[in-house]
Amino acid sequence: MKMIVIITFAIIGLLSSSCTAQKNILDSEIDMDLPYAFIPEYDSIITQGKILARMVDGLGYRYYWATEGIGDTVLNYKASEDSRENMGTLEHLHGLSEVIKNFFIGEPNIRPRPELNLSWEALRKETLLNIKTASDKAKSLTDEEIAQLSMVFKRGDNASAYPIWNTLNGPLADAIYHVGQIVYNRRAAGNPLDPRVNVFMGRNRE
Repeated sequence: MKMIVIITFAIIGLLSSSCTAQKNILDSEIDMDLPYAFIPEYDSIITQGKILARMVDGLGYRYYWATEGIGDTVLNYKASEDSRENMGTLEHLHGLSEVIKNFFIGEPNIRPRPELNLSWEALRKETLLNIKTASDKAKSLTDEEIAQLSMVFKRGDNASAYPIWNTLNGPLADAIYHVGQIVYNRRAAGNPLDPRVNVFMGRNRE
């Protein structure tokens, strides 16, 4: 009997160590300098701003894992001769993240857009931070403030403004669409998405 108890505790200890090691491995894969390795827990109080922020967070989580661990093979991949390389799509996604951010913080989008001169790592980080800034600002807005928001484009002395509806069906929906393209193309390039990604829960399966 004593031997059975000793063996039982030894097995429990081994299982506990294995679980701890697995958790440490998962934690080590997350770059703590970047947001959206997972979506934070939702708030029990529902507001328009928090609903909008959650939609933006969904984009952030998808983008983080769609772009995690991709190298030059994926960045240079294109589905056909007539299509653009993934890097071109990722640069477009960066631009969309700026439009979404600017909408929530009340800044205009200047056109033509300045030429990008960023490394892939810097582009990815800036895109994720743009998304996070948009989400954080959305959470803080009252219903009245949201109703006053406009998506503004300026080209020289000319400016055009659009309401929130265009932001939702325009740059936000477009960004999610293009993240799906990256997921598809990285699979075709032989570097598929991490199978633990769970967009329904907003965090990876362990």
